[in-house]
Amino acid sequence: MTAPEPATVAESVPPAGARNRNVDFCTLTEAVSRHIHPGDAIHVIMGHSRWSALVRELVRQHWGTPAGFTLIMASLSSLGAVLFRSGAVRKVITVYSGDSFPVFTPNPVFQQAYSSGTVEVENWSFLTYIQRLRAAATGVPAVVTGSVRGSSMTANAAYEEVDSSFGRVSLVAPLVPDVALVHAAVADRQGNLAIAPPMFEGAVGAFAARRGVLATVEKVVDDLSPWSSLVRIPAHRVLGIVEAPFGAHPGGVFPGTAGARLPVDGYAEDIPFWIDAREASRRPDFDDWIREWILDPVDHDAYLAKLGSHRLDELARSTHSLLPSADTIDPTTPPTAAEHAAVWFSHLLDRRIAATSADAVLAGAGLANLAAWVGAERARSSGHKVALAAELGLWNYTPEPGDPYIFSFANFPAASMLLDTEQVLGGLIGCPRLRTIACVGSAQIDRHGNINTTRIDPGPYLVGSGGGNDVVTTADETLVIGTMSRRRFVEDCSYVTSPGHRVHAVVTDLGTLTMHNGDLVLTHIAPGPEPLTERIAHVRTHCGWDLTISNDLQELPPVTPEDVQRLRSFDRTGLFLGHRDRNTTPTRAGDRSEDPAPTPSGDRA
Repeated sequence: MTAPEPATVAESVPPAGARNRNVDFCTLTEAVSRHIHPGDAIHVIMGHSRWSALVRELVRQHWGTPAGFTLIMASLSSLGAVLFRSGAVRKVITVYSGDSFPVFTPNPVFQQAYSSGTVEVENWSFLTYIQRLRAAATGVPAVVTGSVRGSSMTANAAYEEVDSSFGRVSLVAPLVPDVALVHAAVADRQGNLAIAPPMFEGAVGAFAARRGVLATVEKVVDDLSPWSSLVRIPAHRVLGIVEAPFGAHPGGVFPGTAGARLPVDGYAEDIPFWIDAREASRRPDFDDWIREWILDPVDHDAYLAKLGSHRLDELARSTHSLLPSADTIDPTTPPTAAEHAAVWFSHLLDRRIAATSADAVLAGAGLANLAAWVGAERARSSGHKVALAAELGLWNYTPEPGDPYIFSFANFPAASMLLDTEQVLGGLIGCPRLRTIACVGSAQIDRHGNINTTRIDPGPYLVGSGGGNDVVTTADETLVIGTMSRRRFVEDCSYVTSPGHRVHAVVTDLGTLTMHNGDLVLTHIAPGPEPLTERIAHVRTHCGWDLTISNDLQELPPVTPEDVQRLRSFDRTGLFLGHRDRNTTPTRAGDRSEDPAPTPSGDRA
């Protein structure tokens, strides 16, 4: 038999994007060493979690090396700072560069890296970030967006506005990772990956990645066909799978609702661990913490052993019932400045729901979220069928008392729909046939209602947009909450994260500012024993511009114990209500021992 002619070079090279379709079932070490290369653009997919065993392994293998990675990660959180400290990251494309637990705050590791130029940052909103991945996944040159226009993010090279026969159109260019990392709940032997909703950014990054997906899973099963409705990533897109129970830690895994539950035990987020990471990132010995928790455990089993079986069992148990709070606020404690603002905000939201016949309310996290929960609850009790929505992918949910976090797993079963961010922000909130109200906080807000949660020029980096720009841009109206200070209320925002043209009012501990002819005007003032002229002067000293006072200035009602108690029923330890940092008891709304640095009390990722 004659030997076949050798293949030509052109014939021996597979087409672009083609690869061996056999999924690599392997160890963490093998997954990272085989499939991630220096210079890669690495997308960490955000579902129920913002972290995974794969990311820890990535840090271990590339610690102290100039790998030149581009990190594509929606919410960096304290543990994202570990990647920065590794020295392997040169650029970040992100939505939120800050901490989520115990409260939403800037992180000094990101601030230092960005200000020094060690790491380049490219900021987007949640929806435009996902839409860029969508463009890559579908192979189109750009995707039309309704977000970002009017913000400082229009300066990004991947954004463009063009005139067309259909009108002026805003476009975002494809965002193409080389490889995507995800923690899925379950895989089958073929390599299909199942994840229960809500999905946050969804699985679009798996289809956008050039080479494919690396996944950790809780377990591998023979057959996923009984749960085919929950399979989100097909085996054809999967490079490798590592079976790693608790592989999302300190994030969690939601196995699904009772009627659509995956064959796996879930577990809640380990909030004490997140808090410990946050505190460590603020100390000079952060690298020692990284060595203890990331570098020294030789493998995933060693990491779980260090956590301990009792801790893991508690996390698994807390997906079924909320753990009791370790401490609660003394009911006799007078209301904080934040609580005054939140009570008045909740009453205003109730009135605006009634006045506009709003279909939905979407709130940012933190104080804005708590106030929106109470306001929507009050409107519902009056017969208004308003839906609470969350950017993670919740629609028409009822929040669980005792847990102040908007993305608590305890809230998932109470939703009428479990979706993803693109469906909520790009579909429901942006739908012109649904009337929606946005409830957000701000690090800075100017007299025209423009909101800044990204950076202060010159000055520190804050956190970014989260979903703030998307909801403020598309909702029918926006209500803003924040304690009043000259550092927060400025003449003009140097960076505009969210434009103010749809801001209706800003509620503070000193009064309410309402938009009138493009300017925020003081229309309601906090009650108090002082003469009205003195209270007006007090407000003006806390505002960074020459504040106009309405000719029809009205006095806000006193805050009642019942109002305050309802807020505290959600935030029992006072994390967001101003109790943890309270050094003195205010003698009236607005009195503070110090003027806090601007932090985004309402916007998140």
